[in-house]
Amino acid sequence: MKPEVIEKGKFFSSILKLTRFGNLLIIGLAQYFTAYFLIGPHILTDIKLLFLSLSTTLIAAAGYIINDYYDVKIDYINKPDRVVIGKTITRRYAILFHVFLSTAGLALGILLGWRIAAINLMSIFLLWFYSNLLKRLPVIGNFTVAMLTGLSILVVDFLYKTDESLIYIYAIFAFFMTWMREIIKDMEDLKGDNSFGCKTLPIVWGIRRTKWVIYFLLIVLCATVFILDFFYSALPLRYYTLFLFIPLVIFTFLLARADMKKDFTTLSSFCKIIMLLGILSMAVV
Repeated sequence: MKPEVIEKGKFFSSILKLTRFGNLLIIGLAQYFTAYFLIGPHILTDIKLLFLSLSTTLIAAAGYIINDYYDVKIDYINKPDRVVIGKTITRRYAILFHVFLSTAGLALGILLGWRIAAINLMSIFLLWFYSNLLKRLPVIGNFTVAMLTGLSILVVDFLYKTDESLIYIYAIFAFFMTWMREIIKDMEDLKGDNSFGCKTLPIVWGIRRTKWVIYFLLIVLCATVFILDFFYSALPLRYYTLFLFIPLVIFTFLLARADMKKDFTTLSSFCKIIMLLGILSMAVV
């Protein structure tokens, strides 16, 4: 095989790695499941849904790029095997990709109307601001990412204006699960973050007290979901037992026992599984 073919293949795989392609698929899947199962099957072939999903994933990809751009030195400590910028992709090309993807996502949003365009513009700014500053601060950085994740579900309802209560329940679920996962990732990355003067929650409060914050968020998540369901949707309890209660009990058990980097890595991955279960549950509710 020619060397240039190998290099092209390595460059392409680096792009997929840099933009977290698996996460982008989950975002797109969540929006399509929301539209199909919570609004109606007729939405599936609507070109506006395709534009919405593309704009969201493009902006998310740009966010991952700018995050890695600012965190290269920290990532060499926390996740050296995942560092792409400066190895197979130069910093200059990373910025160019970020600008291109952000612009494309904003342009698609403009086609969908000023409300979606405004949301996309705000998301682009917040992702940059998060990467540049907010992620190094306690609470606010994690909250920002969680809010944007919940917004990626809500924006489907903003486009089609259905006011479907289940969409809000799933958006809240995504918000809290992402908030907890972001805190866990800070626990996982404590060594590198501390070396570069970050003030994340685990650094400021310590691992033990940070765990209690997550326990509190778990209680608030469950209470909020059940209250909203009681007043607006009234789904059978078995749905919550299978897709929410049992996974969260396992999550709580793993969190209580976690004290090493590998434990928090496992917890972070388990959060993804819970979120994926939440998306799949749309098919049966």
